[in-house]
Amino acid sequence: MTRISLLLAGFFALDKVLAVLRQVIIAREFGFSPVLDAFNSANNLTDLLYMLISGGALAMAFIPVLSEFMVKKGRPAAWDLFSRIANLAFLVTAVLSIVMALLAEPLVSWRLGVAPGFTPEMRSLVAELMQLNLIATLIFSLSGLVMAGLQANQQFLLPALAPILYNVGQIFGALVLSPEKGVTIGGVTLPAFGMGVHGLVYGVIIGAVLHFLIQLPGLIKYKFHWTPAIGLRDAGVRQVLRLLGPRVITMLFIQLIFIARDNLASHAVGAVSALTYGWMILQVPETLIGTAIGTALLPTLGEQLAQGDRQEFHHTIERALRVLVGITLPVSIVIGTGIGPLLQVAFGLDAATTSLVTWVTRAYLVGLVGHCVLEVLVRSFYAQQDARLPLLASGLNLLINLALAALLYKPLGAAGLALAISLSYTVEAIFLWVILQRRMPAKVEVNSSLLRGLLGGLVGGLICYALMLFVPLSPWMVSLAAMIAGGLAAVPWVWKEARILLHL
Repeated sequence: MTRISLLLAGFFALDKVLAVLRQVIIAREFGFSPVLDAFNSANNLTDLLYMLISGGALAMAFIPVLSEFMVKKGRPAAWDLFSRIANLAFLVTAVLSIVMALLAEPLVSWRLGVAPGFTPEMRSLVAELMQLNLIATLIFSLSGLVMAGLQANQQFLLPALAPILYNVGQIFGALVLSPEKGVTIGGVTLPAFGMGVHGLVYGVIIGAVLHFLIQLPGLIKYKFHWTPAIGLRDAGVRQVLRLLGPRVITMLFIQLIFIARDNLASHAVGAVSALTYGWMILQVPETLIGTAIGTALLPTLGEQLAQGDRQEFHHTIERALRVLVGITLPVSIVIGTGIGPLLQVAFGLDAATTSLVTWVTRAYLVGLVGHCVLEVLVRSFYAQQDARLPLLASGLNLLINLALAALLYKPLGAAGLALAISLSYTVEAIFLWVILQRRMPAKVEVNSSLLRGLLGGLVGGLICYALMLFVPLSPWMVSLAAMIAGGLAAVPWVWKEARILLHL
């Protein structure tokens, strides 16, 4: 699991570098304009559809059952189950995509919809972009399941490459399809198609195709065979669907948080984009640490429980949580302290927009520990094939988030919406932690890691802040150097957790 986690972290790091590069290109092309707000808002409902089906709901419910089939019935039976679920997912996605395309205008303009605060022209643009995005969603309905199937076979390389190629497609859209004039790179001028914001969506579609194609060799390697059937009465299909029902509602709750966020933010120009960019920055450490470990753990946790080894299940979760708590605390503090000047230079922002994005990012980073811990906690329940507790926890998250968003938006603006998300996710993590403790054969002990992480974060944050105050270099260079120095200063405090990471 250590090798897999580090492999995933490496590929996720490359993916996030490309994602940041993509956002830099887009920000410099469009600025934090109403058009960019429209593009970001158009992703909300299509993301909801993807996450409800293959992207989040099916994958999380599917991997434990597929792992169990691998252990008990062999690979041919597992591929038969995979085919039936993939066929069902594609058909459902196709039907819902058609419905969503037909209802795009009212879904955007409705008071509780995607962007009621936009002008009529921008709402029409959001609807049009959303309809195009549904093509990519249909492709992802299969690609996301292929990723889950390969991970259940303990194949992580191709699924880790897929998001990288997805970003490559989007960068192509931003560099080539969108601009009016060709961009010169290394003396070579790229052609320009002048599609504007529509070019970004075509880049998403190209990226989705690449995301799917790169994984096909994995299916060949593991001797995938397609079964042209669904079979709702099949025992394996029913087993997946029993987990899927609660998981779909869980993912709906999660996506509603972001739809509500952008609904409120649509009343202020640039707020939707600031929240999108701040979330992207949070996702860099969250993905490299939390998602990498959680993704590597899920098939193993499922196998441990299928074999009845609850003691090793307990040790695996405890080691993972100690690593997450100890490492993410200093990371969140150091990045929150030093990120501002780097954002201004990278995205070409003015002072006011830099301040907005910086405070939104800091508000998101408050919840980094909770986000990363949830990556393991949620998977620990799905490994037990229990989807009800994560559903209850996500419902609690949604209610708390809506209350906090209403309370914090007026005094704090976009940063208040980000802070509401951080606090509600942290509460969800605490809730699941308490429940999980009761199910374990022994207590999951992380207090020492929590203390060391906090001390490391305080030391690293103080050093980062001091360097930014007193070192006479350009702001972005000081920002980068200060975060590196702060991170290094925190390492001795969390060295024990770093060593645990090497022995997951």
